[in-house]
Amino acid sequence: MVQAPIFHVNADDPEAVAFVTRLALDFRNTFKRDVFIDLVCYRRHGHNEADEPSATQPLMYQKIKKHPTPRKIYADKLEQEKVATLEDATEQVNLYRDALDAGECVVEEWRPMNMHSFTWSPYLNHEWDESYPDKVDPKRLQELAKRISTVPEGIEMQSRVAKIYGDRQLMAAGEKLFDWGGAENLAYATLVDEGIPVRLSGEDSGRGTFFHRHAVIHNQSNGSTYTPLQHVHNGQGQFRVWDSVLSEEAVLAFEYGYATAEPRTLTIWEAQFGDFANGAQVVIDQFISSGEQKWGRMCGLVMLLPHGYEGQGPEHSSARLERYLQLCAEQNMQVCVPSTPAQVYHMLRRQALRGMRRPLVVMSPKSLLRHPLAVSSMDELANGTFMPAIGEIDELDPQAVKRVVLCSGKVYYDLLEQRRKNEQKDVAIVRIEQLYPFPHQAVQEALKAYSHVHDFVWCQEEPLNQGAWYCSQHHLREVVPFGASLRYAGRPASASPAVGYMSVHQKQQQDLVNDALNVD
Repeated sequence: MVQAPIFHVNADDPEAVAFVTRLALDFRNTFKRDVFIDLVCYRRHGHNEADEPSATQPLMYQKIKKHPTPRKIYADKLEQEKVATLEDATEQVNLYRDALDAGECVVEEWRPMNMHSFTWSPYLNHEWDESYPDKVDPKRLQELAKRISTVPEGIEMQSRVAKIYGDRQLMAAGEKLFDWGGAENLAYATLVDEGIPVRLSGEDSGRGTFFHRHAVIHNQSNGSTYTPLQHVHNGQGQFRVWDSVLSEEAVLAFEYGYATAEPRTLTIWEAQFGDFANGAQVVIDQFISSGEQKWGRMCGLVMLLPHGYEGQGPEHSSARLERYLQLCAEQNMQVCVPSTPAQVYHMLRRQALRGMRRPLVVMSPKSLLRHPLAVSSMDELANGTFMPAIGEIDELDPQAVKRVVLCSGKVYYDLLEQRRKNEQKDVAIVRIEQLYPFPHQAVQEALKAYSHVHDFVWCQEEPLNQGAWYCSQHHLREVVPFGASLRYAGRPASASPAVGYMSVHQKQQQDLVNDALNVD
């Protein structure tokens, strides 16, 4: 599939191993292509000190015990070629072992290979909440929006795609509010305009799983493609989008490696559905969440994980937010749940423009991509910033509020619409857009007007044993007023992420919204 050479080499021949290693490195560095070394060898000893492999593989290990070691084979070869005697070899082994026993450095001269690496010095010692250049000149932003929504003549767009691009032209002209796809693409445009490369991969990343992005236009007459973000201006940062193979583990592992080697690029991996990321759990657990703590390898990888309960069943509802929150410690990564186009715009720009390089896990939306309330103005993009928490948006009298509902993500709009339908004026709704590192100060600022309230609710779509409740309630209790109660409103605990019947889903959704809003 990748057309990579494979070099097979006998491990009993050290000179051949060294030659093949140099050959593979030269190939990789010259052609920028994958290469594999198949080292043909065996295990002489057991898996650990207590293991005796001959107990389960007696015939093989009878042969291995009789087979000379690679060191003995090579020493005999050097003696036959009159390069060194066996006594010389034995002396070298003893000197080496004595040095190890004495704790000495056995490397004569340390010369790190840096011709193919990048200095990470500018990315050291940064924090998640430090400022970044979040403003873009409105005229320049409008110009970029027009440029990436304009398609050259001769490209025949599919009718639905043409409608989307027509809407984006209206957004650029200020005649229509930005939807999710428009704001996301505009974020990429501002970055490449500033010379920052953007790399996006995933199984349907060009168009977006839910038909919202359309970063790549497919000519309906001849099958050719056109990517507007590659034509912002001469000298721009590269924009590359890859529709990757159906292997979450392979692709996410590759993108992690890319991000650890290229801090200047905004590297993004998007799952087709967030649920499918569990196929790459080893990469998430052993590398993304802990690579910096274990090996000092920083990584600014972004994971876009479509998440939200719309009645699509247990395998198409949950990106398993709880698993990422469980992995959070020592500010090792960020977990965000943006709820507006402006928020995703600023979140992506923040990730690229800040000095900090740590993974960003995003519970990205599905139904919100076209929700009539999930829109943002040009001014919110040009002059706004990412808000870790968003306070009440309706004009409520704070003194009349008896309950405050805290939430994240899509459920906010269910709560907002139901509250407006109920004509309730005594319930405020506050969104937490970043769940880790938890933004205590921003949430407290959003709650400042409700210091008199004693009734606080955390509302989530996920079951009780999933979502943010178990992992974040200690943070929530720290930000609500002293002495106030905090309770849960959501689905009951469940072994499965979601039910399989739409009617049951709808009842559960309505029940959790009613539970959160109804004030005795």
